[in-house]
Amino acid sequence: MADPSRVALVTCATFPDLYADDLPLRDALLASGVLVDALRWDDDGADWAAYDLVVVRSPWDYVARRDAFVAWARSVPRLANPADVIAWNTDKRYLGELAEAGVPIIPTTFAGPGDTWTPPAEGEWVVKPTISAGSQDTGRYVLPEQAGPARAHVDRLIAAGRTAMIQPYMAAVDTAGETAVLCVPDVTGALTFSHGVRKGAMLTETGGGAIEVGSEVITPREPSSAELALARRVLEAVPGDAKRLLYARVDLIPGPDGSPLLIELELTEPSLFLRTAPGSAERLAAAILARL
Repeated sequence: MADPSRVALVTCATFPDLYADDLPLRDALLASGVLVDALRWDDDGADWAAYDLVVVRSPWDYVARRDAFVAWARSVPRLANPADVIAWNTDKRYLGELAEAGVPIIPTTFAGPGDTWTPPAEGEWVVKPTISAGSQDTGRYVLPEQAGPARAHVDRLIAAGRTAMIQPYMAAVDTAGETAVLCVPDVTGALTFSHGVRKGAMLTETGGGAIEVGSEVITPREPSSAELALARRVLEAVPGDAKRLLYARVDLIPGPDGSPLLIELELTEPSLFLRTAPGSAERLAAAILARL
């Protein structure tokens, strides 16, 4: 009898036994006879080569150590998603590349070291770093009243050697909410729609402030045909063959004319909301089994 396959689900010190949303995936794999370990990405004692597949799930403390995280990813023999995708996707300047490829995104201005940013005359704006997770270091500002704090936020990021991204606050966040389109491989290996959720507003107050992991209001949602079409366009624009991806989360929001716009493409460590959609953990487990 062949030895059972071994899968590592990658987490961080904050969730050493996995974030709760990943427990259904662990259980589905165990039910299929796969040996599953939860390991921190920065565990110096981990033997990553001993696993048939290493699946990145919740390494959410990597932001301050992104270079080390990317180097770790490149050292793992069998990693999902692949290391080059992780390197590309963990810096949100990829949004500029997708926009150049014709993907409709929220209008975004980038300001990095050596740049000077002047706040717009009016409106509500969101400031955040291009390297972040879980809305860390993100703030929402009403201009011109909060032009000073907004400028200070951007200047603080630049002074730390980081790149800031500035976007208009989309009013639809407070009404329609975001739509997250979750995709996993089908039997042919091509990414296909698995399930959708509605994400409620998180930046409920202006002036910045921290957001706790798991504080989002998540409910099931069936994406519209326009949202599914845009999700496919986004995935087609990912560098390399999208068949290499084990999962993808495409976050969308209605623009001023109602057409969907891309907020973010999550290919590294997204919450997949497996507890929200019955059968979703089993679909992802089946995709992992196919890889094995």
